[in-house]
Amino acid sequence: MHRTMAHAARSRQAATPRASPCKEGNPPAASEAGENVKKSRRRGTADSPRRRDSRQSDEKGKKRRLPASSPAVSDSGEQDEGRQKARKRGSREEVASKVAKPETRTKQPLSTAGILNKKRRQQVAFQLLQAKKKDRAKKKKETRAKEKRGETVEKKTPKTIESMRRYDPTVVEEDEEEVAGDEAADEFASYFNREVTPKLMITTNKRVTADMYSFLKEVLYIFPNAFFYKRGPYHIKNICKFAIKQGFTDLLIFKEKNHRPYGLYIVHLPEGPTSYFRLSSVRLAQEMHGGATMTTHLPELLLNNFTTRLGRRVARQLAALFPLTPEFSGRRVVTFHNQRDFIFFRHHRYIFEDGKKTRLQEIGPRLTLKLLWMHAGLFDTKEGLYEFIWRPDMKVDRKNMLI
Repeated sequence: MHRTMAHAARSRQAATPRASPCKEGNPPAASEAGENVKKSRRRGTADSPRRRDSRQSDEKGKKRRLPASSPAVSDSGEQDEGRQKARKRGSREEVASKVAKPETRTKQPLSTAGILNKKRRQQVAFQLLQAKKKDRAKKKKETRAKEKRGETVEKKTPKTIESMRRYDPTVVEEDEEEVAGDEAADEFASYFNREVTPKLMITTNKRVTADMYSFLKEVLYIFPNAFFYKRGPYHIKNICKFAIKQGFTDLLIFKEKNHRPYGLYIVHLPEGPTSYFRLSSVRLAQEMHGGATMTTHLPELLLNNFTTRLGRRVARQLAALFPLTPEFSGRRVVTFHNQRDFIFFRHHRYIFEDGKKTRLQEIGPRLTLKLLWMHAGLFDTKEGLYEFIWRPDMKVDRKNMLI
């Protein structure tokens, strides 16, 4: 029993705090704090951790609920809150200024750029196409209405290479006496004076394939009064002499390369000139779908855009291959159209529908000619007097046109 009482006394001495040394005049804060703790423990009002946390949360809530004019909020807090509100107002005003109002918002045009979805891109492309069609129809309707009212409508001409053609002093104007005098005494004067009827001799180079013969079969239908002769081992000069004796007015020699027509010599008999054309883009009538059947009527000849002195000479040589008396009842038309020094050959037939509308149906064949050289007289590549020789440097500038 004595031992237990001694042990309790020792524990009480250990629990009581020792007084710390302090300076004179200063109250012992630690001892007073200890006494206050003892009193609170006796009364049962000591702060537990739970009560402390709840009290701190209540104080925070009170601070949040206090108005801006509350004396609990310091001046610095009021300034911070005012700055934050000003920032919010400024940011809202900036956003409102950047975002346009629905009334003034402009609709951006559609574009397929940046659309990765294939279906969506196709839909947008279709919408753009439909919008373009509507605009064109609207413009056409407006122009027709203006024409009906009698107003002048400006027709826009497209900007092409032909419209930007360089000036050429050899371009022949209408009713030039000098050109008319030269053409009245040239090698084709007898044809244009109706003194001679065209008679053509057609042959090939020495070795040709069956593809060349199928092409020549269609060529014989194009040119009236044309006859085909196999080449054999004869030279072109000897063939010219033979053709003159037989009464032919022109000699046509077709060359073949890689089973396709490659070149064409045209020799006007008996005095020349001789020209050589490169053939390209050849398509036979049997290769065309929906082609028309040809009749034996004499065709009508159209020569377009041969404006220079050289061009008029080439046009006269091509015109001498056809008779001057076309039969319009057959509705056949042969066209030589010059465009950028390429001569496009087409063979069509007129079709009249309901007596009002007319359309063209192609008979074939079709091909493209390009003049490489021309010299005076009969065929003589060594001693002939060349009037024109094509060189690659002539077409460095595409706006320079020679025919």
